[in-house]
Amino acid sequence: MQICGSLEIGEERQRLVAMMESLCQVNQTKTNHNNNTTTKNNNTCNTNNNNGGSNNNNNIDSINQNNVNNVKNENGGGGGGVNNSSKCYKDNQDCSYDPQQRLAVLSFEQVRRLNDVMNEVVCIHGRGNFPTLEVRLRDLVTVVRSKLEQDPTNGGAGMRVKDIRLNGGAASHVLATESQPYNDLDLIFAVELTSARHFDRVKAAVLGSLFDLLPEGVSRKRITTCSLKEAYVSKMVKVNDGDRWSLISLGNSRGHRNVELKFVDTMKRQFEFSVDSFQIVLDSLLLFYECSKLPIGENFYPTVVGESVYGDFQEALYHLHKKLISTRHPEEIRGGGLLKYCNLLVKSYKPALPDYIKTLERYMCSRFFIDFSDINQQQAKLENYLWNHFVGLEEESLKYQYLMLLHSVVEESTVCLMGHERRQTLGLIENLAFQVLCQEQQRLNNQQVTTGPQTTYLYASGFTTNPGFYYAPVIPTACYTCTCTSWMACSS
Repeated sequence: MQICGSLEIGEERQRLVAMMESLCQVNQTKTNHNNNTTTKNNNTCNTNNNNGGSNNNNNIDSINQNNVNNVKNENGGGGGGVNNSSKCYKDNQDCSYDPQQRLAVLSFEQVRRLNDVMNEVVCIHGRGNFPTLEVRLRDLVTVVRSKLEQDPTNGGAGMRVKDIRLNGGAASHVLATESQPYNDLDLIFAVELTSARHFDRVKAAVLGSLFDLLPEGVSRKRITTCSLKEAYVSKMVKVNDGDRWSLISLGNSRGHRNVELKFVDTMKRQFEFSVDSFQIVLDSLLLFYECSKLPIGENFYPTVVGESVYGDFQEALYHLHKKLISTRHPEEIRGGGLLKYCNLLVKSYKPALPDYIKTLERYMCSRFFIDFSDINQQQAKLENYLWNHFVGLEEESLKYQYLMLLHSVVEESTVCLMGHERRQTLGLIENLAFQVLCQEQQRLNNQQVTTGPQTTYLYASGFTTNPGFYYAPVIPTACYTCTCTSWMACSS
């Protein structure tokens, strides 16, 4: 056993410390290679100054003190300088990035935002009479990891968690200089999934965690794993063909952030665009929560490493700050990234290279229509995407513009469909667009009318036969009361 301040650390925590040391050493090696003049700080952790140092100081080497940002500032940090020298946009060729370019150490401001995200109380709403689970994200991560690593005889999965990462919109929010809205909290647990039994263990561990998180006073006698799944799990995905990963989405309330737990063994394609390619390793921060009795401060905070699976961290960060769109090989993405691409466009993102992205639009459309070849599948996918990604009045007002952008991209860049299929798909998008416009006009009219009867809008479409759309107000009329008291006699 080793001593961390006044706390004891077991073998598992020692493994996490060693992993964090190796990550810091990789980043320091890159810094020394690029700058050769890295300033050493006598008060910082031995990992940053002495590549590991002595065993007595191994345990708190994740804590930065007094000007630990020297390494980060010289290397650009997570939010510092930008390196655009390694851009590679050639068709059908992979960019050969130095593996060290994928990593960067987060600045204090980014670690502070990460700490805020981890301390955020998430609400996992249950169906029916099941109560809402209110838990901090850091506690949820700790409970799930504990269940995964716990011995099977004690109800755990007996699996080794290699690392835990924050991914998606929340990671972009942490790294961005401006406020970056995000809908879900995406977490990646790196585990081994070599057999169907491992997938079952992961599922049982998550459901067991939900059971442990039930509030006090709830009778647990009749609650089973099946009922917990129906109450709190909104989506479950299992992939074991080539890639091996599973997804369990927690939460059933629209307008509230879902927690998406992804358990990954192998995944070839981990991003759609450069702006959503960030992954933040949480192990050092979780270790800090366990070891330190002091709160995070500017002179006392853990070393947290971020990675861009796009390839070059600084280039992807530049795209995030400047709201630029860049990707590679969209034909490798399920759906081609077409819907996400139009979503970025409607939110004022611009292509990093317009001519190149126009070429990629063809691949996006081709892959989308390969994955969703039937008109019913396309309609279900579009409606589901609108429902999940346009939440709130501000974003709902963008639906019509989004669909018209999508219509324009499909019309200009689709080369894989027959003429009638192409017209059918374009008609579907127009139908959804005008339906959204009708709903928006109804909402705006209801806001303006304060007295008297409200105007009702009717919407009709005939995109399968006649591509004509209209919506017209229905003027309500006064109700006529019949004054007849008896039947009229028949005169014939």
